[in-house]
Amino acid sequence: MKLLEVRKYLYDIRQAGLLLQQFVAGKALEDYIGDALLRSAVDRQFGIIGEALSKAIQIDPGLSEHIINTRRIIGFRNRLIHGYTSIDNEVVWGIVESNIDALVQQVSSLLDQPDDDGTSN
Repeated sequence: MKLLEVRKYLYDIRQAGLLLQQFVAGKALEDYIGDALLRSAVDRQFGIIGEALSKAIQIDPGLSEHIINTRRIIGFRNRLIHGYTSIDNEVVWGIVESNIDALVQQVSSLLDQPDDDGTSN
């Protein structure tokens, strides 16, 4: 499927997504708002996802066809990092609840595809 470097970025995205799922399991928005450690952990994983996706797309622009909202994901990472003072906790929580599962599935599907040499993950 992809160059080894792209696969590494995809793996990092999947791992960050799985960690996000783990961190928020059984939690509600109120838990997120009231727990600085949880907010920091979630922000960190979103940062990894956005940065890894940005790097992967630089190498393989065609990934944008297989991962929904790539530009928005990268833009969200940039806002978390550079515009952190304007981040709305409800928006972050909404993204966690509505987008992480799909992202993990999309990236897992890409990682399950065989490499260009015919071998698989």
